[in-house]
Amino acid sequence: MSNHRSTVITGISELVTNDDANGGVIRDAALVMEGDRIAWVGRAHSAPDADRRVGVEGRALLPGWVDSHTHMVFAGDRTAEFEARMAGEAYAAGGINVTVAATRAASDSELAATLLRLVGEARRGGTTVIETKTGYGLTVADEVRSARVAAEQADAVTFLGAHVVPDGSDPDAYLELVTGPMLEAVADHVSSVDIFCETGAFDETATRRVLEAATARALDVRLHANQLQHGPGVQLAVEYRARSVDHLGFLNDNDIEDLAASWDGGTRGTVATVLPACDLSTRMPLAPARRLLDAGAVLAIASNCNPGTSYTSSMAFCVATAVLQMRLSVREAVRAATLGGAMSLGMHEDGWKDPRGIAQPAVGVIRVGARADLHLLDAPSATHLAYRPGVPVTRAVWRAGVQEV
Repeated sequence: MSNHRSTVITGISELVTNDDANGGVIRDAALVMEGDRIAWVGRAHSAPDADRRVGVEGRALLPGWVDSHTHMVFAGDRTAEFEARMAGEAYAAGGINVTVAATRAASDSELAATLLRLVGEARRGGTTVIETKTGYGLTVADEVRSARVAAEQADAVTFLGAHVVPDGSDPDAYLELVTGPMLEAVADHVSSVDIFCETGAFDETATRRVLEAATARALDVRLHANQLQHGPGVQLAVEYRARSVDHLGFLNDNDIEDLAASWDGGTRGTVATVLPACDLSTRMPLAPARRLLDAGAVLAIASNCNPGTSYTSSMAFCVATAVLQMRLSVREAVRAATLGGAMSLGMHEDGWKDPRGIAQPAVGVIRVGARADLHLLDAPSATHLAYRPGVPVTRAVWRAGVQEV
């Protein structure tokens, strides 16, 4: 053992590892952490000594949630829009401009306070990795400050200047701004670029321009796509080797086959990210998660936490919904909400870099050398996440080896 203080966790009834080398689950297990990393994993009777011992008395332990799609830098709320949807009004992308106006009017400290509150909520529910996006500023100055605020709390920051065209702006002139001065100003503060390829937002031609500009800056790309109707988003995502394509309520067989084929046995492809809480809140069709998995696609589940269409940071709720309504098994849903999210962010292998540029160990998996991001349930198995929907079952959370909950 190294000079780092070590902790052995014993009494684990079910250890969900996501590590195919050990079948993904170990019963009657133990785990040793040293510093910010996992140093040993195995059956409890073989556990080595450590400086500190923590007994969890027959509870389940899994990787911390990896929430790979959120919009947490914002001001204001959109309860009126939500109430209108519940009364039967259809969702449209234009509601984003309400949040844009509120965000522009907010101070840096107000934006930071909202982000800190939401991150705290997520941590208490077992989330240890959070991606968040810009996209509610839509001016050069406001997008840059959103990225800076995000980097203070998030593990990954995405530029979403191509969220919608702001009220009163010329679409062509705004696209020039997004792909030119805005991208240039924000590029050093983000790791990827996203675009809302959808009716009411950006069409295929505009999407290609954003993707080309991002690729020229050597930034990863991802897309919001196929949320409101079928469109070209999935095909563009695969063509440009996007890290992920998210929403996916309207897919055809070719889309699903191409997402599965994008991996082709390798470690880099396009992750299909489903957002079940958003589907429920907007009363849109649930994304076909079962079909995606059966076809061999890599699936992620994320919260899409935002003030308009999915105002929740609860990954447990998303997992329960995926099991109860999308027909995933608990094991499949947990894997999608942990390792799947890590794969969509490029964090499933050692050496990914955080917003400060510091190389980090892999997340979303419990194996020797991975980051010690752990989520202890107050239940004997992960099945209770769906078996007892809505019941808070998080008992403790470690992030990079430090107990935060």
